[in-house]
Amino acid sequence: MNYLFSKDSLSVLPNLAKKTTLCAFDFDGTLAPIVSHPDLAGLMPDTHTLLSQLANLYPCIVISGRAREDVSSRLHNVSLQAIIGNHGAETGAGTDPDTLIESWKISLSAGLSSTPGIWIENKGFSLAVHYRASLQKKEARARILHIAQSLPHVCIFGGKLVVNLAPNNAPNKGSALIAERARLHCNWVLYVGDDENDETAFSIGGNIVSVRIGRRKQSTARFYLREQSEIDTLLKSLIAPRLPAQTML
Repeated sequence: MNYLFSKDSLSVLPNLAKKTTLCAFDFDGTLAPIVSHPDLAGLMPDTHTLLSQLANLYPCIVISGRAREDVSSRLHNVSLQAIIGNHGAETGAGTDPDTLIESWKISLSAGLSSTPGIWIENKGFSLAVHYRASLQKKEARARILHIAQSLPHVCIFGGKLVVNLAPNNAPNKGSALIAERARLHCNWVLYVGDDENDETAFSIGGNIVSVRIGRRKQSTARFYLREQSEIDTLLKSLIAPRLPAQTML
């Protein structure tokens, strides 16, 4: 992985401004800082302003692990081409929640009732089992995984102090990104994410600039940012070439 703002990578973002580029982002940990509880998450004011500017210059989408309605409420007044929730499964275009999800929640709730610091979030198309509040995180995660692995038709993937469960035939972020690239007739893609569920998007192939928040050797992303706060610099670097005569934030 190369640092996106290194001397060797300086031309990457300006070159995207010359292409028909789709700009796609994860939400938590990417556009918005990680917080102690999902309900507290939101864009910083400068990020909101910059994302609004960007969306007027490029086709922009957000693909989040959150439910679509949830993430939409945190992106008000941004002219996005699409908001896709539940790790790529919830597009809002006639998609229906999977009936497995509630049965999984019942099984997990029963099996984890004696494990403190865990709460289960039913997002309609997936479950998030949070253990950030646990005082014994390693043990809590092991217990969650033990029960989750016994559930039918489940795909399990990690996150930051959360275990995610989705139907094993559900669309993922990568398939959602491929579909949006085709729908919007874009020849290039910028995708920025920070977590395990973003790897399917990083690795879609073709003309993609994949950027991970936080360096990780095992990631398939080509570039990285050191921390989430650098997202504003990335947005400014995309906006500037298309607004050469105007003053930005």
